[in-house]
Amino acid sequence: MRTLTRLLIAASFPALLLANLSIAAATGSALKNDNLRYEPFADAKVTGTLNRGETLEILNKKGAWLQVKSKKTIGWVRLLSVKRGASSSSNQAAGALAVASGRAGTGQVVSTTGIRGLSAEELKAAKFNETEVKTLESYTQSANQGKQFANAGGLHTVSFTNLTAVPGGSK
Repeated sequence: MRTLTRLLIAASFPALLLANLSIAAATGSALKNDNLRYEPFADAKVTGTLNRGETLEILNKKGAWLQVKSKKTIGWVRLLSVKRGASSSSNQAAGALAVASGRAGTGQVVSTTGIRGLSAEELKAAKFNETEVKTLESYTQSANQGKQFANAGGLHTVSFTNLTAVPGGSK
């Protein structure tokens, strides 16, 4: 039994070592000034700040949040605030533009939370379809048609005194 235990420990040691090395090798840099939070939530307590270009060690990922270690502190920051990999000044602008456009993935495909039923290959192969766009635009209703629909459904207007109309906005 003791020999079997030693054999299992010896066999698992390289895997544990490699796992620790891959975690330690996860680095990145801050794409913008941002807050570090105690938990991966937008309303969590702020524990520190990041400065654009600051080198970070990525410790963990949870949903759209990364737990990072900066020179000063450890905390959670939004995934889109961090560029993975080594920082270099020549590609910081390109990285920021990629995040701003939603094209930060390796396939340069804009990803959207909530898409179901589409594979990565289908998203990469997607093409603009003018006919479908025109079909969608044909479903547009006028303000008068909208009012008729609302009246037929028994809906009524609710006014908010603290909201003001935007000059030149829709009527």
